[in-house]
Amino acid sequence: MTFEAKYLGSNGWLIKFDKTNLIIDPWLTGDLVFPPGEWFFKGSLDNEILIEEDINIILLTQGLPDHCHVPSLKKFKKNIDIICPNSAKVILEKLGFTSIKVLKPSEKIKEKGLEIEATAGAPVPQIENGYIVKDEKGKGFYIEPHGYLDESIKSQEIDAVITPIINLELPMVGSFVKGADILPKLINTFNPKYVLSSTAGGEAKYTGLLNKFISVQEYAEEVKCNLVNLKTMDSVKI
Repeated sequence: MTFEAKYLGSNGWLIKFDKTNLIIDPWLTGDLVFPPGEWFFKGSLDNEILIEEDINIILLTQGLPDHCHVPSLKKFKKNIDIICPNSAKVILEKLGFTSIKVLKPSEKIKEKGLEIEATAGAPVPQIENGYIVKDEKGKGFYIEPHGYLDESIKSQEIDAVITPIINLELPMVGSFVKGADILPKLINTFNPKYVLSSTAGGEAKYTGLLNKFISVQEYAEEVKCNLVNLKTMDSVKI
C-alpha cells in the first residue's frame, strides 16, 4: 500500500501515508456560507465529521470558505503545520495558527517525509493551488478541486488523481467547476492508477438562491483507469 485516501465529503480528504496523516480542505462541522449571506448560498451537515487519526499537516487549496472553513479549522491545535495559498494566510493568522507555510505555483516544500509541490489551480479570481504530493518513495497523488490543470506540468506517472469528474455550471457564467472537461487531460498527463471523484460528493445539503441555478454536466466517456466514487468516510487503499 502506498497510502489510504478517505473521503470527508465536499472538497475534504484525509490521506494516510505510513508516517504522515494529511487532511485537505476539511469541512467537518458547522454551516458553509458564502457572502453575502445564507439567502445566497448555504451548505449544512446533518452530523459532525469526527476525525480519530492524529493529523500532522493541513493542506488547503484555496482561501474560499468551502476550502478554508473557519469553524472546522478551529478544531485543530494552533501549532499544526498548514500549507496553503496566499489567499488563506490572513484567515489562518486571525485564527491564531503559528506554522503557516504559503506556497505559490511551482514552489515545493518537504514536510514530515512528504514532498509537496504547488501547481496553478482555479482562478477565483486569483490563481489558487493544486498540489502534487509524494512520499519518500515517489508515490503519491495530484489534487485540484475545480478541474483546472497547470499547463506547465510535465507528463509523469502518479498513483492517484483527486478531481471533480463533473462540470458545475451557472447561467451567464459557464462552468466554475470543470471536472468533465479536464478529466481526459488529467489522465493523459498523469496516467494514474486511480481517479478519485471529489468536490461534488458527500452528504451536505445546500440551499440558497445560487444553488437553484447550478446545473451539472457529466463525463460520459469510458476512462482507462480505476474511477472511484466514495461516500462520506469511505476509503480506498492505493
